[in-house]
Amino acid sequence: MKLDLTYLTRFCCLLIVAGMAMMGGMTSCVSPKTIVYFQGDSSRYSSQEITQKYIPKLQSSDILSIIVGSLNAEANEVFNTPNLFTTSSTNYSNIGGSRLQPLGYLVDMEGDIEIPLIGKMRVSGLTTSQAADSIRIRLQNYLKEPSVIVRNLNFKISVLGEVKLPAVYVIPDEKITLPEVLSLAGDLTIYGNRANVMIIREENGKREYARIDLTSRDIFSSPYYYLHKNDVIYVEPVKARMLDTDSRIRTVPLLVTIVGGISTLGILILNLTN
Repeated sequence: MKLDLTYLTRFCCLLIVAGMAMMGGMTSCVSPKTIVYFQGDSSRYSSQEITQKYIPKLQSSDILSIIVGSLNAEANEVFNTPNLFTTSSTNYSNIGGSRLQPLGYLVDMEGDIEIPLIGKMRVSGLTTSQAADSIRIRLQNYLKEPSVIVRNLNFKISVLGEVKLPAVYVIPDEKITLPEVLSLAGDLTIYGNRANVMIIREENGKREYARIDLTSRDIFSSPYYYLHKNDVIYVEPVKARMLDTDSRIRTVPLLVTIVGGISTLGILILNLTN
């Protein structure tokens, strides 16, 4: 029996082209306008007045690092003992399934902390610099020329969704912007919806939900440009992400069938030509 190799070869080529077309159909074109940040005027230079400023205030459940210095080194240790193991901030990732809990002075539900010799002291509603000044004044009764540094150890921001490194990030300087936090998280993936980033904020007994468009320069005048303590950032996926995933799941069996058919025909050709 003579085999028409031309016919079989053409049939194999058609199967390969069909498979390539299906693979190409699973990818979608992305418009630059949907992924470019801070779009606005096209001039070479422009400026904008900074109108939004955020000064964090201490509140209940904050954990404070209080470092005291004076001319009496031995007396300093009485105040600095709770901070011996909290000299650096920690990025709270879930690697290994454990979290490092910083030590320090906990602000209780009444907004107070308790310091050796001084006793209870109200810090809720103060900035860290104001709290440091207040502690320094009280320590003058016990130390000679005291200096005080106060830092908030649990100023943290949560980032989840379509970013490369979702995690809880501890911010050591208590001031950070939305673009800076997204940079820490490795930026959005190509499937992240840049025009509809959600920020969840809990303050003054209420929870707020805000939608931010990263493709517009209006973000710089938004009250959510500067992030607050315990803010949650969620980057939702674009529709193409869900369609792409669904398409891949549905077409994998068909592609396997096509590849199997091509392999079978190849073996048949080899057997019949030998």
